[in-house]
Amino acid sequence: MSTTFIEGSIAVAKTVGVCRPQVISAYPITPQTHIVEHLSELVANGELKCEYVNVESEHSAASVVLGASATGARTYTATTSQGFLLMIEVLFNIAGMRLPIVMTCVNRAVSAPINIWNDQQDSLTARDSGWIQLYAEDNQEASDMHLQAFKIAENKDVMLPVMVCMDGFILTHSFDPIELITQEQADKFLPPFTPQYYLTPKNPLSFGTMVGPDGYMETRYFIEKTMHASLQVISDVAADFHNQFGRFQGGLIDTYKVEDASLVLVAMGSIIGTIKDIVDELRAKGQKIGVLKVRSYRPFPKDEIYKALSHVREIAVVEKAVSLGYGGILANEIKSVFYGKPKTPKINGYILGLGGRDITVDTIHQVIKDSVNVLSEEKFIGLNEALIKR
Repeated sequence: MSTTFIEGSIAVAKTVGVCRPQVISAYPITPQTHIVEHLSELVANGELKCEYVNVESEHSAASVVLGASATGARTYTATTSQGFLLMIEVLFNIAGMRLPIVMTCVNRAVSAPINIWNDQQDSLTARDSGWIQLYAEDNQEASDMHLQAFKIAENKDVMLPVMVCMDGFILTHSFDPIELITQEQADKFLPPFTPQYYLTPKNPLSFGTMVGPDGYMETRYFIEKTMHASLQVISDVAADFHNQFGRFQGGLIDTYKVEDASLVLVAMGSIIGTIKDIVDELRAKGQKIGVLKVRSYRPFPKDEIYKALSHVREIAVVEKAVSLGYGGILANEIKSVFYGKPKTPKINGYILGLGGRDITVDTIHQVIKDSVNVLSEEKFIGLNEALIKR
């Protein structure tokens, strides 16, 4: 295994390449562009034997990988923000047809107003589409997640698409030392895709056909049931990865110094790194504080979260998305974890970093100070008061 100082987008592209996708289709959109650019170079240079299909929109890109996957091909795409929203109709079809496509969602704000910078509003908007959603903390995890994603998606007990979410610009355009996965290692971890059902003239089948009220609800029931079953598969694949590569990139959640913590911050994505630094700083001053990373957002690992946080007095959920009219998306899901339980901690939700607003050490300190002083409130942190009062 080699360590290379490399841009996050290129690391992801190289990992996708060693997964041997047979069909890739994507439409370039900032800040996802470097991923698909590098993959197209690998194909053009003959380093990756794959059909790279240029299309005129993200809706078409999703449709191409849908069709290719239905024929039994291993497929991949990537997108972000408005392009992601343009895919949504097809995303529901892909999940409903049980096609194990892997997609990178480079997280970015959605319009209007037009904004190209990072938050997580795009992928969270499709939380109910039937896609497994995994969120990366750093570029090593983002790179490793893609190898795991194909193995999870193609598991015969899952057969659902997997979305790897990584923060736009913060991860995609930053350079880190990354342990890249070699072709030999990828082949050992990820077997060739051999679907049980696929379109072939030798055994004609139909996918995505009309189903009336007599059968539609059962299709949603089976996806819901499979989502819950995939919790174990995600954990098992993470364990397999650890056994082969010697590093554990989490399973469903990851915890940092929560065992004796009275206050735990909960978050997803690259913000976890900043929070860990502050946890270390406050721990040195005697404050019992920790952080829980939600790695698998769908399926939502409520039992694992409850087990990790059942002893905690206070929880502060920090997130870069909002359900307009109901507040923080992740905060409300964390509150649901404790519904009906005998002991419920104080849970506060904080929305910050929308549209690329900087999340600094001071921002997190403000969250911690506010969480200690107030009870179960949800609020925006880091607002420009001059604009609010104008």
